This record gives sequence, structure tokens and C-alpha cells, in this order.
Amino acid sequence: MEKLKKNRVRIVSLILCLLLAVICMTPVLFSFFTSVRSELEIMTGGYSFLPDKLTFENYKELFGSEYSASYPILKWFGNSLVVAVAQTVLVVLISSTSAYAYARLDFPGKNILFWFLMATMTFPAVINIIPLYKICQTLGIVDTMWALILPNVAGVFNIFLIRQFMSGIPKELDEAAMIDGANKFQIYYKLIMPLCLPVLIVVAMFAFTGAWNDYLWPSIVMNSVDKLTITPGMQRIKSSFNTMHGHAIAGGFISVIPTFIVYLFAQKHFMKGMQMQAGVKG
Repeated sequence: MEKLKKNRVRIVSLILCLLLAVICMTPVLFSFFTSVRSELEIMTGGYSFLPDKLTFENYKELFGSEYSASYPILKWFGNSLVVAVAQTVLVVLISSTSAYAYARLDFPGKNILFWFLMATMTFPAVINIIPLYKICQTLGIVDTMWALILPNVAGVFNIFLIRQFMSGIPKELDEAAMIDGANKFQIYYKLIMPLCLPVLIVVAMFAFTGAWNDYLWPSIVMNSVDKLTITPGMQRIKSSFNTMHGHAIAGGFISVIPTFIVYLFAQKHFMKGMQMQAGVKG
């Protein structure tokens, strides 16, 4: 009887998961099918899930030389890739070293400094836009890739997440490593970092997705069209006087592929990191 109840629970859970998957995937599939319609069908065809005639002209025209002269989508794509990868590497490096200091090292005022850092999370991120812009202007990096990469490499939440994870690792491991002759940096690099791989991958995914999807900051700090990233670039296509909806939707669909690929390859570690004690242990 108990086995039958468990089977019923599994069946209900499976049905709910499939229903949720359908709900989540429907907009994605609708976007794809819309991107393979002709512009005439998009404007006059009314609502239909599947296109009357499958065509990839929107993609061909989007990447064609004539269209790319005004809207260099490949350049935007490459810019986003450079910014997202560089920012992800720096976020993981800076956040993990900061978290290591707060979780494993002892120094005066450590707890006060940490909770002061946590208090900054209560301020809306938007209030930092003007100060950040003035800093970038002073450093002379406005309209450069550095202005997109550097301002977001030290997220407080990432430090908190990794610090909580590191706090759950027994400190006896550090002591054993020191007895074997390892210094603080060797303990961090060779011992703590491999043990923190699940949470580091979670942080890396958040960093990559955030950098790739960022719209507001690149729109403010970048002036040159060929230096834009993919998200403000897509908005430029949408906001143009002669908007081609098929091109805009095709470009938008392509722009989500990298984040989907990153999650696809990292989902095992991502789920493991979310299930473990990161952010739970105080």
C-alpha cells in the first residue's frame, strides 16, 4: 500500500514537472517559430503557433553584409562573449579570495567588516550608476570593454554565498595542510578551491548570465555602435525607424543560446551546489 502511494506521488510529480516544462518552453518555441516566418506573415498572419511556411530568410538577412553594416550583430555577440567570460573569471577569482579571507583567516575587525559589507546589499543597485559612470569617466575607460567588465567583478552576494560554503568545510583540513608545509595561498588554491567547485560553478553561472543579459549599464557607458553588447544591440534593432520584427525576434532567439549552453554543461554542478549548505549555515 505504501509503495502504491509512493508511485502515485511520483506520477503526480512527473505530471507537474512536465506541465511546468511546457509552460516554460512555450514562449521559447513560439519565439523560434515566429523567427522562421516571413515578415508579411508576422504582420498579417494573426496568432498561430506554427508558421504557414518555414523560412530562414530572417537569419540570412540578419547576418548579411548589408544588414550588418548598420547592425553588426556578430560584433555585438563577440563583445558580449568577451565581457561575460572576462567578468566571470574575475568574479570567481575575487569573490573566492574575499570569501576565503572571511571564512578561514583571522584578522582584527573581520566580523564587523563582513556585516558592513552585507549591509551594502540593502541599497538598490541603480543608485550606483552615476558614481560608477563618474569613476569610469575619471579613469578614461568610458566606451571601452573595461567599463563593462570592472564595475561588476566584486558582487557582495557572491562573496556571501562562497563564504557560507567555505564555513562548512572543517578547519582541521587547513591545520593538516599547514603541518605538511602548505602556506595560506596553497591551502586556498589546492585545498579549498577544489572542495568549493559546486558553489563556484553556481557563482560563475550567475556572473555569466548577469553579464550577458545586462542592458542598462552597457546602454549608458557605451557610445559606439560597434562596441555594444548583444542586449542593447537588440534593443537598437527593435527601436529603429524601420523595425523588422522577424530580424529582431531571430536576433533575440540567438542571444539566449549561450546562456542555455552554459547551463546545459554546468547543470550537474549547479544542482549540487544549490542542494548543499551554501547560504544556509550561519
